[in-house]
Amino acid sequence: MSAPAQRGTTTIGDRAVRRIAERAAGEALRGRAGARTTRSAASVRGRRARIALGVTLPYPAPLAETVRSVQEHVASRTRELSGLDVPAARIEVTALSPATDGGPAAAPAAGDAADTAPPARTPRRLWSGRRLPAAGTAAVAALVCGALAADLVRVRGTHRPASAWRVSAVHWLSGHGPGDAPVVAAGALTALLGLWMAVLAVTPGLRRRATVRARAPRFVAVVDRSAVESLVRDAVTGVAGVGPVRVRVRRRRVTVRAGLLFGEHGGARAAVTAAAGGALASCGLRRSPRLRVRVAQEAVWQPPAPDPEKASAGAPVLGGAVEGGV
Repeated sequence: MSAPAQRGTTTIGDRAVRRIAERAAGEALRGRAGARTTRSAASVRGRRARIALGVTLPYPAPLAETVRSVQEHVASRTRELSGLDVPAARIEVTALSPATDGGPAAAPAAGDAADTAPPARTPRRLWSGRRLPAAGTAAVAALVCGALAADLVRVRGTHRPASAWRVSAVHWLSGHGPGDAPVVAAGALTALLGLWMAVLAVTPGLRRRATVRARAPRFVAVVDRSAVESLVRDAVTGVAGVGPVRVRVRRRRVTVRAGLLFGEHGGARAAVTAAAGGALASCGLRRSPRLRVRVAQEAVWQPPAPDPEKASAGAPVLGGAVEGGV
């Protein structure tokens, strides 16, 4: 038998870990109609693996509990099969798919315990890595510094004259002082660029995403504003007499504009407000936005027909059009 040092090593690649994570996510999502894995990524560094998955979940379903169960199962299953240390799996809900089996989505086994757990602190905003601005600034700085360093090395190493662009730049700078217009413009542009980078560094970013209240510790759930708009629009469209619906979700306010095709204006507005408020409450947003509802009568709208019983009893009947818009 050879010595332990001569038996070789076992290396597990990123692709193998990614396939294991995909299979584990499929096991966790089994039995949920419409749930599937849309994308996956994995990276192995030494004995530690990082996993990121994008999933589509059925609607309606408890997102926080479902994602937490998938996250725990993927991490534990990958750790068991690969032997690597998996601190946590990053799960992103990319879409919601309506359930096709007609029944409610299966809840995780730990759902009852999660309902009684104390709520954890959820950040108001999700911070962005600002990859594009940082990469652009780093690329420009690397290009300028690299060109200058290459020219200096060429001059010192081969004893050749400096490049024409560097000679022209030095000659131009020697003839212009701080009070010249080009120098002032360049300084102002540099100051604005620095101010812009400072603003990007101290602001959260990701304005199209809103955080959701989560009961599990170290768990942050995020929903895109377009998904909230779709949920509110679907809820308002289901109100009787409502036609076209437009929804706009901002950070502090949700505006709903609905067109009334038939029915009484006051009752329709109350129903639209209740439907939109219920849809917003079901999202569980960290910061509840103010709801603004506007119901306007469409061109085909007609006043509701009078009630024959009230007319025969001598009750006054209101005719004519009702003013639209609230």
